[in-house]
Amino acid sequence: MSAVDEKRFPFTLSEAEWRKRLTPEQYAILREHATERPGSCALNYEKRAGSFSCAGCDQLLFVSNTKFESGTGWPSFNDPVDGAIDTSIDRSHGMIRIEAHCSNCGGHLGHVFEDGPPPTGLRYCINGEVLNFKPAVD
Repeated sequence: MSAVDEKRFPFTLSEAEWRKRLTPEQYAILREHATERPGSCALNYEKRAGSFSCAGCDQLLFVSNTKFESGTGWPSFNDPVDGAIDTSIDRSHGMIRIEAHCSNCGGHLGHVFEDGPPPTGLRYCINGEVLNFKPAVD
């Protein structure tokens, strides 16, 4: 159990409720820290103006002007909405990484790396399957 699993979040559901609310792939990623295959999610290629929210609780996470093409195969952003993302140390798979998770429901989103563009220099590498995209209204 990670520190994220032990923390209490504002939005909580039972395991049965999570399984009912999410697709099997979303459940595996958000609740079991899985990772989608690179290039497998259409949101990786989303270029329209809009916003991205957590598929688990619908909290706003990113806006489209912070999304960039990283060439990694996952949607990448350089700056989350204030307070939307919490981080923790991920020591799985024989390496140390910074895990990004939703500050509202604790769902695993992806990882944060220090190779992003200015102004933050960060790359939030996010599993697209756990994002909902809402196009901007003209």
